[in-house]
Amino acid sequence: MIRSLRRSLAAKLIVAQLLVILAGSATLLLVAFLVGPALFHAHVREALGVVPDTVNDHLDRAFTDAIVVALAIAITAAALTAVAVSAFLALRMLRPIRAMAEGSRRIAAGQYEARVPEAGRDELGVLGKAFNEMATSLETAERRRRELVSDVAHEFRTPLATVEGYVEAMGDGTLPRSDENLDVITQETRRMVRLLEDLSKVSMAEERQLDLRLVTLEPWALVEQAVQAASLAYREKGVTLDAAKRPEPAPVLVDADRMAEVLGNLLANALRHTSPGGRVEVGAERLGDRLVISVSDTGEGIAARDLERVFERFYRVDPARARSSGGSGIGLTIARAIVAAHGGRMWAESAGRGRGARFAFALPFATAAELPAADE
Repeated sequence: MIRSLRRSLAAKLIVAQLLVILAGSATLLLVAFLVGPALFHAHVREALGVVPDTVNDHLDRAFTDAIVVALAIAITAAALTAVAVSAFLALRMLRPIRAMAEGSRRIAAGQYEARVPEAGRDELGVLGKAFNEMATSLETAERRRRELVSDVAHEFRTPLATVEGYVEAMGDGTLPRSDENLDVITQETRRMVRLLEDLSKVSMAEERQLDLRLVTLEPWALVEQAVQAASLAYREKGVTLDAAKRPEPAPVLVDADRMAEVLGNLLANALRHTSPGGRVEVGAERLGDRLVISVSDTGEGIAARDLERVFERFYRVDPARARSSGGSGIGLTIARAIVAAHGGRMWAESAGRGRGARFAFALPFATAAELPAADE
């Protein structure tokens, strides 16, 4: 108990205050008895002239007694006040510190939901807020880690089972070791590699760890490049791909390759859900201080309950759609995370099943400071 008290912050504060008071008191006593008597006698001689020795001795004792009593009362009052103030401050400081210590122990034990009170606006309040932000970040990272492990286990189960089945069947002679069967194994292996790459990419994007190489681009350049890259696939399926109107000439600060990936994912998704003879339109417009680029299709449409969930990893509006024909199920997740890394947001709109869909994302325009100089 005594050892714990010596280590406590409250005890250290009280001892520090008392040491300050003792040092001040010693200084007062020293000054009072070295300087005080001479000043006192000077004033006595000035007021009374020469006094008898007996009177002088009596005055010295009176002066000494008055000084000792006054200093004793003052020192005692100061010491009691220091102890009370130190104890009060220590309790105010110890509560949040102990709460943070307990929260740290809980987080170390894997309880990432732990939070501490954000009391006041002083340094302890700021520290509590920072602690909670850290805990929230750790909780989010842990949740994503668990989701990733679950996603990987779920998505790899089917291709691994296929590969295992073919290998065992060829090993025991049930299936011949033909090029056709080896192609199935190769395709499933490539599918797993693609899934790993997509999962790594979306995790980096969600954690804001993408290496963004930002340049200023005219919005229409993004649209034209994406439409040109996707035009062949659209022609082969018989779906019309159009670009709408030009936006106002205001540049954006983006990573060109990442934005091409975003638009490529949106156009691939639109093509996947639009039947031959349908139409997809890419639009760009200025809304306030934001550029909005959209991809609208006349395809299958999305129910209201699925509009937000389409951005979840591996979520499918139509669960019956095969992975081989429906993509990895993570393209929209990657696209939204890349847009968020650029300071923008992405959303989906649809009037319902069978009535088409519109995917749009908004990006901030480049500021004057971000634009290249005129002579560059």
